[in-house]
Amino acid sequence: MFFVFIFIQSFCFGQRNVVLIIADDLGTDYLGFYEDHVDTVSVPNIRSLLNKGVRFKNAYSNPVCSSTRAGILTGRYSFRTGVGNIVGGTGGSGQLDTSEISIPKLLRTFNPTISKADIGKWHLHQPNPIGNLLNPLALGYNHFQGPFIGQLPSYTNWTKFTNGISSTVTNYATSENVNNAISWIQNQNNHPSFLWLAFNAPHEPLHLPPAGLHTYTNLSGALGDINTNPKSYFKAMIQAMDHEIGRFMDSLQTMNRLDSTDFIFIGDNGNTRRTAQILNLDRAKGTVYEYGIHIPFIVSGPSVVNPNRSSTALVNTVDLFATILELFHHTNWQAQIPINRPVDSKSLLPIITNNQTNVRPWAFSEIFKLTPDSADGKSMRNENYKLIKFDYGQEEFYNLTLDPLEENNLLTSTLSSTDILSYNYLCSEIAILTGDNNLCSVIANTEVEQEQINLMVENPFENSIRILNKNKDDYFELFNNLGSIVYKGNTIELENFSYLSNGIYLLRILNNTTKTVKLLKN
Repeated sequence: MFFVFIFIQSFCFGQRNVVLIIADDLGTDYLGFYEDHVDTVSVPNIRSLLNKGVRFKNAYSNPVCSSTRAGILTGRYSFRTGVGNIVGGTGGSGQLDTSEISIPKLLRTFNPTISKADIGKWHLHQPNPIGNLLNPLALGYNHFQGPFIGQLPSYTNWTKFTNGISSTVTNYATSENVNNAISWIQNQNNHPSFLWLAFNAPHEPLHLPPAGLHTYTNLSGALGDINTNPKSYFKAMIQAMDHEIGRFMDSLQTMNRLDSTDFIFIGDNGNTRRTAQILNLDRAKGTVYEYGIHIPFIVSGPSVVNPNRSSTALVNTVDLFATILELFHHTNWQAQIPINRPVDSKSLLPIITNNQTNVRPWAFSEIFKLTPDSADGKSMRNENYKLIKFDYGQEEFYNLTLDPLEENNLLTSTLSSTDILSYNYLCSEIAILTGDNNLCSVIANTEVEQEQINLMVENPFENSIRILNKNKDDYFELFNNLGSIVYKGNTIELENFSYLSNGIYLLRILNNTTKTVKLLKN
């Protein structure tokens, strides 16, 4: 998992700088400023972003770090990049193709003077063959410095790679990442720069950070104590990361860059089973349930209009691709995207500047492995509902507004008409997005089934709807699969519906009773 920060140099110098800071394996439930928090940890530097920022309440990542990172870097979902799981992890994953169009590649084309560095955890390729160590440069960065793999063997004895050259580091990894980031920024002088700073923290191995970086003085650091109290060590590691984020921000202040810096702070996926604060541990990191993919996400800084606000917009980590490019004023980046490599990213700039409340109607997440297992699947949510389609065929459907913990699978009971609309919408959108030609399950409640029998309507329809046994007093309401009324009146047979998109609709006929029919438009 990871966090993201973006900072922008003062416009008066004719440049901007962006820093993306990533924290690994941190969901929302340890952060007291999120509604679903269970326990809290003191993170004053992260909290300081709120007053100048916008907090996204409904942000999605992928369930694991490699696939989330690939999505940010390319703006493309995992089924497009092939990075569907943890590179080198259990089950395996494809590695990111260096021919992908990335943020640093587009920045280089847009403005060759922009310096671009990745400092910290990479985890998009295996370190062997040795040529892979230069893949960050092949993807457009001028500089890479950090651990190449996912989990460090030790935070105080690890291998760092600097543009392909290895060295053994005994400095605390979280602090070393910040040291390297500060040094790199200082060397950029007045050049515009993009820095991706990816912490390994608070990813395992759980440990006791150096004194002075946290307030958990009652922890011994012994293995037995760690195994007995894993959450306390996890919180100490979060605090140490927050402390070093503060040191990083202080350094920007010294360089007269803090006040002109926009920060984006995110987590890359939910907490692990060992640190999860849920009863059902099978829904932690690595799953498309809410706990595995609902992440903290804050944008803070001078670009935020009307700061200190929250947004209920549905956003996804792939949206950072377009957002970062457009923070650099590269608003024509779409012209450089080949038609055979579609980008899924939506810029969040309209929300950041308070010009729009939403940029997408749904949020999508997925996981798949080279060796498939039962957790592999896809999820999509709209404002209120979420559909999970596991690759082995099982489906689950939840009303997140009423059931945020996903305890009541609606598909095990009778669905309301509103439930059906959202199910059909989400199922259709997943199929359209992924190109999956498998038909969605036929869903209908008792009311709809019965009224389909009692009312004769030409179905499917094309440009017009023909009622075969219409009564003179019938009044009609036609709903699309978002639940919005697209027609109401008593002359439905005279209407031309050629403008409607193909898909599922609900027709309600109101007279002495209400009848409901599910229609398909071809």
